[in-house]
Formats: sequence, structure tokens, C-alpha cells
Amino acid sequence: MSRDATAEGPAPTGARAAWKARAARLGAAWRRWRVLSLVLAAFVALSAVREISGQDALTASGTVQTMLAFAVPIGLAGLGGLWAERAGIINIGLEGMMVFGTWFGAYAAWTTGDPWAGLAAGILGGTAGGLVHAVATVTFGVDHIVSGVAINILSVGAMRYLSVLYFMEAPGGGAGQSPQLPDFDRVGLPFVADLLQPVRESGRFLAADAAGIVTGLTTGMSVVTLIALLLLPATYAILWRTRFGLRLRSCGENPDAAESLGVNVYGYKYAALAVSGGLAGMGGVFLAMVASSVYQEGQTGGRGYIGLAAMIFGNWRPGGLAMGAGLFGFTDALQIRGQGPAVHALLLLLAGVLLVVVLGAVATAVWRRRLRPLRTAAVALALGAGLGAWYRFTETVPSEVVIASPYIATLLVLALASQRLRPPAGIGRQWRRRSG
Repeated sequence: MSRDATAEGPAPTGARAAWKARAARLGAAWRRWRVLSLVLAAFVALSAVREISGQDALTASGTVQTMLAFAVPIGLAGLGGLWAERAGIINIGLEGMMVFGTWFGAYAAWTTGDPWAGLAAGILGGTAGGLVHAVATVTFGVDHIVSGVAINILSVGAMRYLSVLYFMEAPGGGAGQSPQLPDFDRVGLPFVADLLQPVRESGRFLAADAAGIVTGLTTGMSVVTLIALLLLPATYAILWRTRFGLRLRSCGENPDAAESLGVNVYGYKYAALAVSGGLAGMGGVFLAMVASSVYQEGQTGGRGYIGLAAMIFGNWRPGGLAMGAGLFGFTDALQIRGQGPAVHALLLLLAGVLLVVVLGAVATAVWRRRLRPLRTAAVALALGAGLGAWYRFTETVPSEVVIASPYIATLLVLALASQRLRPPAGIGRQWRRRSG
């Protein structure tokens, strides 16, 4: 072999190693800032769609406030599921725990006239449901799904009985409804809306949209909404930055290893389910006393299950969970405030998202020299072209699509996110302490 060939041989290897190191650094940076990056990308995309379609409801302050009203109970249920499943317990019973929260919160607020008493009672009611689930699954080894479904069925019947017993004869009450309930205080910075009003009315790209979102987040917010928003970073700090959180998550990953290191696995699972039920109960209180002013039978409307879907979309992480809850709340808010034209504008947004998927799949195929991503690109391109044509040649969407848009969005997001999910390794396991 010649000297030149020998000298030039290591160069490609070195260049490839440098590229791999750079890609690894970029991947680490993306994982660290991906939630913020996705939120900013979604904001820019919404602003662009609003500019093209003229649908100001997409980023209006009223839409943001309505989105929070829909997203908060879903987010609280999802946080409850996050605590339980990080400890290895599947909590299908979140829906029933929310039902406990709605009824007990309403009863305490009605009898005392104090909304904070209602909040405390609703959290305690949900916690009681979580402890029932813990007794069944942790102590007696009942299948997690069976126990959760039983709690959901029990909650509906038990709360119906209590409503007939206590609300039936009350003025304004009934067999499935409580009397009028006291309201929580509203907090905010009203001067911000006055300062940003000229910017909102200007209609400028990005600036007007940012002003609308900031106004919605700083005006007329319920104090319970503020507490719920603060629970997201608090959950992250507790579960990922404390010794308690590390031990709790170890119970969901490998309880045998955790036990061998002296961790009280049963105790941590009980604690996780108590917190899980309390968060779901708080979501129930929000539905009864913030989103509404009375308790009504069937008020949860499946939000416990949707919260689980948002948690799965978020890959069992608080930031991703917040994005999932916000997505569902946003599409539900557009259904209420924007009606068909605003939902019609989302077709353009979905087409743009699919175009990004196409570009990403093609880049992956070129980089990894594989054909499978090209099949994904072809499917995404066909769907994107269909959605683009639907938007171009129509002016609205059928009312049935408007009503179903939150559920369609949830299914689409879960389908797109399914390839990168990694649940806790020990989730759903009927674990027993080793003897001796």
C-alpha cells in the first residue's frame, strides 16, 4: 500500500466519527429542549395558519382561556396517571377518582359555603379512591385493569345514591345535580390586556398572536388553574430531582432491585396512588366548581381516560403530558369558539405537519440508507395532499367533524407518537415482596 493511501485512509473514519459526535450533541440538546422547541414551532405554525386563513380565533385570548378550562382537568388526570404509572401501577380508575372529586368537592363547598373546603374535600375523595386501588392492587394483587374498572363503576353508582340522599331535597338540587356552588377567586394582571390591545388588534404575524396568548394567560385565571399549572414543574422537580422521586420511579422500573437496596416498595406504591387519586380528585373539583358552578352527574365525560391518553402521548413525562392536554383543550376550545371555520383552518395546519413528517422521513432515509422511512414519507405525503385539497376546495367542515375534532386530534397524535414511547419497565406487574 502506498504512503498516500495509508495517509488518506483514516480521514473518512475521523470525519464520520466527528459527524457522529456532532449528531450526538445535537440529539442531547434536542432532548433537553424538545418541549420548548415543539411549543415554539406550534406557535409559529398557528400564527402562519392564522395569517393565511384569517381565522383570528386560532390565537385569540378567549380561545386560550377556553383551552385552559378544557385542558386543566385533563392535565390533572394525566398527572395522576403519571404518578401511579411511574410507580408501576396502571390507574384506569382515574375517571372514578375524578367522579369522587366532583361530588365530595361540591358537597363540602355547598354545606360550608367555602370553595377551599370543597377543594380539600375533593382532593381527599380522590385520594380515598386511590387508596382503594392501592389496597386492591398492591396488597391483594388484584389485576390493575380490573380494579380500576371496578372503581369507575362503583363511583358512578355511589355518587348517584349520595346525590339522591343529600341533593334531592335541596333548593336547586336534584338526583343528579347539586345546588349552586361558591366560586373561587380570579387572579391575573388586567393591565397587561390594556397594554397589549394595540398589538392584538394590529394583526401582525407572530406579534399579534403572542399578544393574544399572553393576554389569555394573564387575565381572569382561576386560582385553581394557577395551582394546576404550578403542579407540572412541581411534579418534575419531585420525581426527577429528589431522592424520593428516584426511589418511586425505581419501583416502577425494577421493584426487585429497589427492594434489594432497602426501598419500601409497598409504601412508595401506596404514596404514588394516594397522590394520583388526589390529583384526579382536584381535576373533578375543577369541573364542578371552576368550569361549572354546580355538580352534575356524568360531569367528567371520560376526561380520566383522555388524561391517560395525554400521559401516554407525553411519554410518561410532565412536559409532554402538558402538550397532550393542551392539544386536546385547544381543539375543544376551537369547537366552542371558532366553530367550523376555525376547525377548517386546522386542515392546513395538519397538512403542514405531514409535510414536515415527509421531509424528516426522507432525511432519515438518506442518512441511514434505509427504505422503510420512504414508505412513511409516501403515506404522509398522500395524507397531506388530501388534507390540502380538502382545505383548498371547501370552506368549512361537517358539524360531525367539528364535534369529533378533539378525539381525532388525540388519535392522530398518539399514532404519530407511538414509535418513541417507553413506559416504565415494571408497569402493570403484580409484584410481591420476596420472603426471607
